[in-house]
Amino acid sequence: MPQTLTPAQAWQLLREGNERFVDGKSLHPNQDSARRSELVDTQNPVCVIFGCSDSRLAAEIIFDLGLGDAFVVRSAGHVIDEAVLGSLEYAVDPLNVPLIVILGHDSCGAVTASVNAYETGEMPQGFVRDLVERIMPSVLTAQRNGVTDVNGTVVEHAKQAGPRLIEMSQVIASAVQEGRAAVLSVCYHLAEGKAELVSKIGEI
Repeated sequence: MPQTLTPAQAWQLLREGNERFVDGKSLHPNQDSARRSELVDTQNPVCVIFGCSDSRLAAEIIFDLGLGDAFVVRSAGHVIDEAVLGSLEYAVDPLNVPLIVILGHDSCGAVTASVNAYETGEMPQGFVRDLVERIMPSVLTAQRNGVTDVNGTVVEHAKQAGPRLIEMSQVIASAVQEGRAAVLSVCYHLAEGKAELVSKIGEI
């Protein structure tokens, strides 16, 4: 696998891996003992994947990647908080990943809870409430655009996350502005296994 990739090359690598996964032809690269030994003192991931914590959304599997290939950050509903921002900034600098992939998916439980809260006016208890509050701006935008279903709202939430990252992180904004990185919003379809690009910031 190339050690220095452009954002476009990194996305091509992920697209090809996902196509293999969809077709049932995964290669399972970089998963042997030699790769493990190679990574003891260093890492050079080709991307950072910021995705939902859902158990059906295993990033390395759906993009047919191996050890050291992806720096993965996950939270329910791919909700952005300070720990997520710090993790993403670490991937961009000092790890210099050329691609940030925001990964949403069909039937997301956190987005479902947020849509339900919007429709009923009843907020969930505990820290799930915090997730819903952070997702609610995406729900409101979707509703204004006439999108009321969960999967359509997932797409809107993934789209909204890109500009939010740029707005909240000067490190990420600078990397994109300088052409060192791109931010892609991608939605994963559970039945087909396909990862679909829904929006982008930067050149790929």
